[in-house]
Amino acid sequence: MGMKIDSLFSVEGKVVLVTGGSRGIGKMIARGFVENGARTYITARNADACAATAEELARLGNCIALPSDISSMAGIASLAAQIAGREKALHVLVNNAGATWSAPIDEYPENGWDKVMALDVKSPFFLTQALLPQLRAAASHADPARIINIGSIDGLQVPDQDTYAYAASKAGILHLSRMLAARLAKDHINVNAVAPGPFESKMMAATIAAHHDEMVAAVPRGRLGEPEDMAGIALYLCSRAGSYVTGTVIRVDGGLVMNA
Repeated sequence: MGMKIDSLFSVEGKVVLVTGGSRGIGKMIARGFVENGARTYITARNADACAATAEELARLGNCIALPSDISSMAGIASLAAQIAGREKALHVLVNNAGATWSAPIDEYPENGWDKVMALDVKSPFFLTQALLPQLRAAASHADPARIINIGSIDGLQVPDQDTYAYAASKAGILHLSRMLAARLAKDHINVNAVAPGPFESKMMAATIAAHHDEMVAAVPRGRLGEPEDMAGIALYLCSRAGSYVTGTVIRVDGGLVMNA
């Protein structure tokens, strides 16, 4: 392995699973892997949206839709079984699927709390657990398997919105990433978390529509995140360039938290 860009940052031939891969940040990451020669599986709850995105990305490389609802243990088991039936080894798992819920503190509902915590913290842990045999099979001392957990800068700062469960869940996934990194290093599995700032996504659409100019003004870099920003960090972490990086939280936020 040399120092040239095309080998240092290569993910060619790797097998990748991206949850919540039909849109938003998950789709940005999936496209980066597809365009660079990885066999990329995307999962999402909406089967039609999952299939449509896989069809779109398959024009650029190898992308396969595996729709599933990973908010339940049965859904996690089903997805893990589908991967195990197709692949002996999984080089990269991107835990991106997530939900949010906003309500005033006096009215915040238990079902909103439970939905967010289940999808944003519980699901990444148990999907990782279920896929450990395939991740271990892909891992080697020279080229570890990789897990990327998608957090948020809202796990590092207090957000303006009344998203109590979401902010708590994102702080939780950042710390869970550190704990998994410590436990799985002996298996040659790197675990890192990415904490995005404002990116165009369905989850952010209403907020961006209502507050676009002030959001941009708050970001020191003076713009929202773009697909290349998210694909770039994922490719770095999963290539030779990032093979000595584990247990980190990487902010991709245009300097927003720095400025908070």
